[in-house]
Amino acid sequence: MVSICLAVLFLYPIWVMVSHVGVDDILRLTDASRGLSIFQSLGNSAIVSITATAVTLVVSTLAGYAFAKLPYRGSKFAFFVILVTFMVPFQAVVTPLYIVLRDIGLQNNLIGVALVIATFNLPLSTFLMRNSFAAIPSSLEEAAQLDGASPLGAMWRVMLPVAIPGLVSSTLLSFFAAWNDFFAALILITDQKLYTLPISIGILSTDNQFGVDFGLMQTGVLVTVIPCVVIYLILQRYYVAGLLGGALK
Repeated sequence: MVSICLAVLFLYPIWVMVSHVGVDDILRLTDASRGLSIFQSLGNSAIVSITATAVTLVVSTLAGYAFAKLPYRGSKFAFFVILVTFMVPFQAVVTPLYIVLRDIGLQNNLIGVALVIATFNLPLSTFLMRNSFAAIPSSLEEAAQLDGASPLGAMWRVMLPVAIPGLVSSTLLSFFAAWNDFFAALILITDQKLYTLPISIGILSTDNQFGVDFGLMQTGVLVTVIPCVVIYLILQRYYVAGLLGGALK
């Protein structure tokens, strides 16, 4: 009974969103002008999300393995510093980030936005990957090294396949954060052709009198939600296992 109540609590907003979407709203969203293309924005969001997720996974996997299986003097303090960055909001460092990206030529660039989002995804992903690797018995790594594998080879061939749940959890969280990001892209992107999907939806659903077309907005939100739901349904069993593994550790 409790599970049913919780399911209703979470599914009700989705039902309200879908119920307010009509065929006319879908047609208006695809035909909306203002110099914006919803399909181009969809592609921009895909570029940002895939790039940010890939960078996050590579760095957090290597860092998580080092913290879990290759401890060094000061590694615990370094890991603590990484966790502390959870408390640093993007808004607090937006000006320095803007200046840095401008100086290196990545301001008003989708790759620059992806790198910024990946930076803020790294602490959580590193935490998940570190716990995933730490839960794996060291005997597996030692057996691989006895067979002649290097530490990196042991991680890639032996440890990483076992840590798939943590990897999938990091993938989902990183992708969702990048796909739904609004503030970073709004600040760092000035060219309308590079707008991501959340920004384009916000602009298209607001008229010149500062009113909001809720039908158009809900349609845009539905378009944004669909890829996330599909990916989650495909990988949900790994996602739950990864979170439980990190919690138990």
